[in-house]
Formats: sequence, C-alpha cells, structure tokens
Amino acid sequence: MAMLSFELALAQLQDAASAVTEVESLPTQAACGRVLAATQVSAIAVPPQDNSSMDGYALSCADVPAAGTRLTVAQRIPAGSVGHHLAAGTAARIFTGAPVPDGADAIVMQELVSREGDAVIINHLPAAGDWIRRAGEDIGRGDRVLAAGTRLLPQHLGLAASVGLAELPVFRRLKVALFSTGDELVMPGEIPPEQLPPGAIYNSNRYLLAGLLQDLGCEVGDLGIVPDSLAATREALRRAARGHDLILTSGGVSVGEEDHIKAAVEAEGELDLWKIAIKPGKPLAFGRVGGASFIGLPGNPVSSFVTFLMLVRPFILKCQGATGLKPRRVALRADFDWGRPDPRREFLRARRNDAGGLELFANQSSGVITSAAWADGLIDNPPGAPIARGDRVSFLPFSELLY
Repeated sequence: MAMLSFELALAQLQDAASAVTEVESLPTQAACGRVLAATQVSAIAVPPQDNSSMDGYALSCADVPAAGTRLTVAQRIPAGSVGHHLAAGTAARIFTGAPVPDGADAIVMQELVSREGDAVIINHLPAAGDWIRRAGEDIGRGDRVLAAGTRLLPQHLGLAASVGLAELPVFRRLKVALFSTGDELVMPGEIPPEQLPPGAIYNSNRYLLAGLLQDLGCEVGDLGIVPDSLAATREALRRAARGHDLILTSGGVSVGEEDHIKAAVEAEGELDLWKIAIKPGKPLAFGRVGGASFIGLPGNPVSSFVTFLMLVRPFILKCQGATGLKPRRVALRADFDWGRPDPRREFLRARRNDAGGLELFANQSSGVITSAAWADGLIDNPPGAPIARGDRVSFLPFSELLY
C-alpha cells in the first residue's frame, strides 16, 4: 500500500468531519473553551462617551495660552459620575475613566500641574485631545465583536462582557469515546512499579489522550483498556458508538495477529487503514461505527501524540464548528545538526533556547515520551531534508497545537 502524504491525509479527514449543529446558551463566564455558534454584535459603543485615560485635570486648551496658566478648579469628576458644562477659565479635577465634561477638549495629567487651594497651575501646554479616549474608539455601536466559529478564550469573554453580553450561544461539546487496546497495558496504581511483571507497561496513552481531548473542550467517555481479542474489541466499539460523535483508540491499528482494531471496525462499520508518510506516526485508521466517526492512533506514545496534534486536533475542531484551524508557524534558527533525515516528513521534538534558536531532543524515538514533555513544539521537517546548524526551520509551538 502506497503511503499517503500528510497533506492528503489531513484533507481527507477534514472532508469527512461533520460539525455538530446543536446549540446551547451559556452564561458568558462559563463559555471559555467553547465554540461560538453565532456572530455577536455590539449594541453599544465602547467607551460609551469620551472619557479620561489619566488622573488629572480636564480643561479647554483655549484657556491655557502658555505653561504656568492658573485656573480655578470648579468641579470634581470621579469615575462613575458625570460632570457639568465646564465654564471658561476653569478646570475640572477628573479621574481615569470619568466622562469628559462638555467644554473640555484636553486632559493634563496630575504630574504636570501644581495645586494651590481651589486653583491649579498648568505647567504644560496642552494640545486638543490629550489623554482623551474617544467614544467608540474601541467598539462602535453595531460592530461585530465575535465571529461565529471562534473558540472562546478568556480575552473573548472579557470582550463579550464589555458590550453587555451576559450569555453566549455555543455549540454543544463533542462527545468522544476513548479506549486503549493491549493485554500488556496496566493502569498506574494497579501494580506498584517494583512489581510490574515482564512485558507489562503502564498505559500512558490513556492519560495523554484524555488530557488532549479535555483541553479541546470535548466530553470524554473513558472505556478503559480493552483486551486483545476480536470479540472484546467489537463489543467496545458497539458501546462506544452509542451516544458519541467520535471513537478514538490507541494501539492495535497494525496488521499483526493481536491487532484487532481493523477487523473489528470492518465488522461493525467501515474502515480505511492509512499509512501516512510522517515520522513519528505512519499507521492511522479512519472510518465509522454506527453514527460515530472512528480514528485509531498508533500505540507508541509519541506517535499517538504527534498524530493527534497534526491530524486529529483539526478534525475535532472542525467537528466542533471552529474556524481558523491552521496552526501558525514560525521560522527559527536550528542550533543543532540533523544529518540523518527520514524519507518521510518528520515532526521533531524541539524547544526554544535563550539565544532565540532551537535545541533538539537527543532521542527522537517514537517511544520516548520524555521528548514530548521536554519540548515546547515540533519542527516540521520535509522528507529527506538534513538540517545544519544555523539553518532556518519551520517550528510549530505547542501553544498553537495544544489548546
């Protein structure tokens, strides 16, 4: 079987992704991490009126022909109150956020004046508009503030609250069933490390994938570890298909005698088994069981991690109704030599250093999960391309891939 390119595999997954349509209304404070279902428009201007961006004195520039001018302080305007019309020859003591009174066209910050009883000496020649935030300079009435498909972050919630949006319409959470296959797998806590029998390994993928799914805002149904048998795998798939949008597994997607995922999915639904020209990764199964999509990841933890980030994450985001799925890359200097490139496209675990370059984790094996914990991103290296110290490489920060 010819290996699929990364681009073709990603495109096929995206074509098969079907966005959820059910919408619920949530309090804005509870909507972080959810995907906005409808564009939001502001009913007000922000700020609603001209206001002061400094603690100081509101005045008319016409009343200050030169530095050293003395003005009577005729009123005091704290934030939350509204002053009255500013009479000629007077100033108003004003505080940050307070509306600028009619008749004033500048603010002089308090550090540039001298106060003498009921008067203030202006030690600075102001210009019209100084330290005034204009009405609507941030948001105009009727402006679009949040677009449908936005995956809501804390700053989006602050923006929504600033225009008075107490609730937001969001798509329901994607429901994902997760299980692992392999008789060699043991859960941490079941057997102490010193008593771990030969051939047994702790199930790191269960924790890894559950965490990735939760960070993406999915509702995770954890079905645990499924024994290496066709009957058990088929039963797990039937359970997983009930009430879930996606079934995600790790391990068992090869064609060995103890790899039952392929046969089980084909018996319960439909399956494409892909060999993708990436490293780490390569085997990935995609299909459907009942009403649920199915993705089977490789069992090696770094292979599972990388294929999730690069292929499953954009699939899930599209199913959630999110837009803007493509992670942003940055070109950085390689502070290492990589003289053994693979014919496949490589995703190398690396991290930025204090000199602004990239360091490479020494062991790039797909079973070395310490590389993923040590790194802060992936170098996307073209097939067969060596890297020499000083080369510019394409770096995908985990901040673009994990949340």
